Amino acid sequence: MEERYGTDIDDLWSAITDPPRLARWLGDIVRDGGSYHARYHASGWEGDVRIDVCEPPRRLRVVDAGDHVTEVTLTADGDQTMLVWEARGMPLHLLPAYGAGNQIHVEDLTAYLAGRDRCDAAARFRELEPAYKVALPEPIDMPARSEDRP
Repeated sequence: MEERYGTDIDDLWSAITDPPRLARWLGDIVRDGGSYHARYHASGWEGDVRIDVCEPPRRLRVVDAGDHVTEVTLTADGDQTMLVWEARGMPLHLLPAYGAGNQIHVEDLTAYLAGRDRCDAAARFRELEPAYKVALPEPIDMPARSEDRP
């Protein structure tokens, strides 16, 4: 995902790495050296994450316990900054959920920087996930989610 922000690279870097600022849009973060424990607002996901690459203020790559990689790169463009958010390593059948979830994270970051509240993540997820399912190049046999089972 890509998004252009009307803020400088140092401010955006701070928004994606400073725990008190992260708590406003992403989730509760407790750092422990080169890793952190997170609980994300949008999904409720909780777990440990290792900081794999940290090159302030341009690049951050983190890896969770399931070897799912999230990499964020920032590029200054005058008084604006371009953010590129990439996710890799998730099972194919979970791509729609990860796509929707990552889009919600980026939208929540956008809202935070604009002084707005986070979205209703459950409602937004229900809006986004079907489009991500349709965008898959070929049908993937997706196991039923617990809420889809009788």
